[in-house]
Amino acid sequence: MSITEIFSLLGGVGLFLLGMSIMSTGLRNACGDNLQIILEHATKNKVIAVLVGLGMTMLIQSSSATDVMVIGFVNSAMMNLSQAIGVIMGANIGTTVTAQITAFNLSAITPLLLFAGAVMYLFVKRSIIRHIGSVIMGFGMLFQGISLMKLAIAPLSESEGFIDFLSTLNNPALALVFGVAFTALLQSSSSSTVIFQAFAIQGLLSYDVAVYLVIGAAIGSVTPNLLAALTANRNGKRAAILNLLFNLIRAGILVALINIFPMLLTFIQNLSPGDVGRQIANTHTIFAIIAVLIELPFANKIVKLSQKIIPVKPEETQKSKDRSLQYMTQITKLTPVVALNQAQLEITRMGKLAAENLQLALNEFFNNSTAKMLDIKEREETVDILNRCISDEMAELRSMELTSENIKKVSMMTIAQTDIERLSDHAENIIEYVDKLRSKKACISPEALEELKDMAQNTMKAVHLSLDIFSSENYDLLSEIEEIESVVDRQEKTFIDNHIERLMRSDCTPISGIIFSDLVTDLERCSDHAINIAYSLKERI
Repeated sequence: MSITEIFSLLGGVGLFLLGMSIMSTGLRNACGDNLQIILEHATKNKVIAVLVGLGMTMLIQSSSATDVMVIGFVNSAMMNLSQAIGVIMGANIGTTVTAQITAFNLSAITPLLLFAGAVMYLFVKRSIIRHIGSVIMGFGMLFQGISLMKLAIAPLSESEGFIDFLSTLNNPALALVFGVAFTALLQSSSSSTVIFQAFAIQGLLSYDVAVYLVIGAAIGSVTPNLLAALTANRNGKRAAILNLLFNLIRAGILVALINIFPMLLTFIQNLSPGDVGRQIANTHTIFAIIAVLIELPFANKIVKLSQKIIPVKPEETQKSKDRSLQYMTQITKLTPVVALNQAQLEITRMGKLAAENLQLALNEFFNNSTAKMLDIKEREETVDILNRCISDEMAELRSMELTSENIKKVSMMTIAQTDIERLSDHAENIIEYVDKLRSKKACISPEALEELKDMAQNTMKAVHLSLDIFSSENYDLLSEIEEIESVVDRQEKTFIDNHIERLMRSDCTPISGIIFSDLVTDLERCSDHAINIAYSLKERI
């Protein structure tokens, strides 16, 4: 094989991979946020989850992209592991579509695809047309890359060294390992399967060897997901482990099946006699379907196994409990009065979580510590997730037969819910101020710190009092919270004036001065949110 042919092979592989990437990106852009919305709302029905994973991966032509999104949703608790494994299984079927497409010989129209795609992408201003153009252009690149690979590897059929190497793959175990390693290198089972197809079409690989390479490719395809999970939390890591476990079990099942029932391979070959490329594509698809059909009934067992590999810690159990509804679990089965009461309890619980997070952030600020930064960010995420869950149930509540009085109460509770969520947002702001002070090696003067502590104490009083008023509807306490809020408003003006004087005397650095002003503003806004929460239900009277 000459150096020119080697370059041609590498160029073909590169063009194929680039085409896959462009096509996948174009499809995702064309679909916008719809794919993530569909994935986020995959139901608890595992069969539906499988179909969601299948459909999404067929659209974007990348099981890795689907699996990485799954890891992200599991990481943020928007999807549980039971839902995740269904989507992962579906993605493993959906990714086989690429090999089915490339089994067609479309080399004759590849230039037309490239031209049409380039014209749409370069000369049309409408974004959806440009995205579709990039899909068509990527599709053309994909087939052009396959054509280059086929031309480049044709001479390899006369290379004794290459033939000797491939002969070692007649050992099923070696073929399996090579499939894993080669796919891990390419980070795409679709890409490696297409390359195996090209080798087989040129007569360099037998169908029997290609079968084990395809089985190994499925295991190697999990590499991008394992890499993506490195920065995920423990539950996100479990999602990546689920994919690995599914494919390891799949490999074991398939190896056992084709050795116990060799007529299975004969059946697949007879579906496309004389067309080894199509036979490999069919093998890829049929094996994925068989694996899902066998493993789906045991999905919960696989989930439990992932939890044994990465054990669930007590704090994770608490976090999961915090992020789940406790009072609004069967809202539509309750009478309107009871349902409204449950909603009030749930929103109060969310408010207490937000208040705890705000207090924790303030403690870290005054201790000049970022030790609990991750905890604060996770609590903020918890409040956001709980907020979304409550919002979904509030929508269900509105669909019930409510009186005009109750409809108004639902609306006012929703407004209070928004104010509560903002409290936790301010907690995240505050912990970031600490990080900024530490990174800039700046500090706030003792006088300024005392002012902030005094204002923070009053703000937290207002927040806790507002939640008491919201939950009990004891409006005798309104005068007390009004007084506290007035004090905070006066403190904001006074402390900002004091801050300007300190700047004039150079007692404060510009960086610390900015952070001082920002924190004063945050505290005053938290006090405003507290007043809104306290008055939210009274305004309906």
